[in-house]
Amino acid sequence: MASALRPPRVPRPKGVLPSHYYESFLEKKAPCDRDYKKFWAGLQGLTIYFYNSNRDFQHVEKLNLGAFEKLTDEIPWGSSRDPGTHFCLVLRNQEIKFKVETLECREMWKGFILTVVELRVPSNLTLLPGHLYMMAEVLAKEEARRALETPSCFLKVSRLEAQLLLERYPECGNLLLRPSGDGADGVSVTTRQMHNGTHVVRHYKVKREGTKYVIDVEEPFSCTSLDAVVNYFVSHTKKALVPFLFDEDYEKVLVASSSRLLILKPKKLPKAPAKPPKPPTGPKPEPKVVNGGLPRKLPASLAQPLFPTPGKGSAGSVRGRLPRRVTHAVRRGPTLQNALPFKALLSLS
Repeated sequence: MASALRPPRVPRPKGVLPSHYYESFLEKKAPCDRDYKKFWAGLQGLTIYFYNSNRDFQHVEKLNLGAFEKLTDEIPWGSSRDPGTHFCLVLRNQEIKFKVETLECREMWKGFILTVVELRVPSNLTLLPGHLYMMAEVLAKEEARRALETPSCFLKVSRLEAQLLLERYPECGNLLLRPSGDGADGVSVTTRQMHNGTHVVRHYKVKREGTKYVIDVEEPFSCTSLDAVVNYFVSHTKKALVPFLFDEDYEKVLVASSSRLLILKPKKLPKAPAKPPKPPTGPKPEPKVVNGGLPRKLPASLAQPLFPTPGKGSAGSVRGRLPRRVTHAVRRGPTLQNALPFKALLSLS
């Protein structure tokens, strides 16, 4: 019996290894780690990617350098001298320690990180001319990449929303790029700084003129990209202005609607009535007796002659028709004598 035909085997496409500005083995120790972990690491743009091995295509961790502050040499704990294999990367919200194999490798990592962060080739490191040439090439690539890329501190928010973000999340930065409010092909820069003990918010216009961006300040400054606009404000304030960068925890808190931040407005309070409602009318009080005598006005049911004609009634029937107070007064006698005429006393006796 002929065996079933099998489809021809198709060779699996080989993955392409990611390209990096610089790559090597790197041991990393984050604040939550007890010891160093060894990775194959590569720098691309403003991100360091970490792989389990140099043959992997997919990274397992990554580190954004957008919150970069400084690089320092690290002396291992318990050692009296610097072996030249440890350095510390200080970010805005954390410090990460690294360990490499040689001093040359450490200087290479520091040099490439400073090149992409500060957009200049460092001159205070122990590097060879060939290393400096490699970093100059990386600098040109990074500038070309950023010219086509929107900075991470650019958010599609309005003027008011940008101001509220800087006020509510000061730990994320104090410089933010946003679309221009006049609808032109430009951007605006919103900053928030401390001045004379109070926070001051300022807005700057950045006009688009061809392929360049012109910052509208006292002396207009021209930039080749939006990233260069950010670097202008950071460098001219001696890093007092920090690009706004959301952490993942804050991004989960934001409420977005059509790629715009949603600002909740307070609910309108119910309007007060023009006139206060009239109080409910209750039963009219019973008329009072003046000076122990008869009431000023008797009810309609008792509106009949008080003194009957002879033969048409008796004293008992008159007492039955009088109000209770008058009836009690008849029984007491002396009080009624002060209120009734003398003839009425004779008819009741």
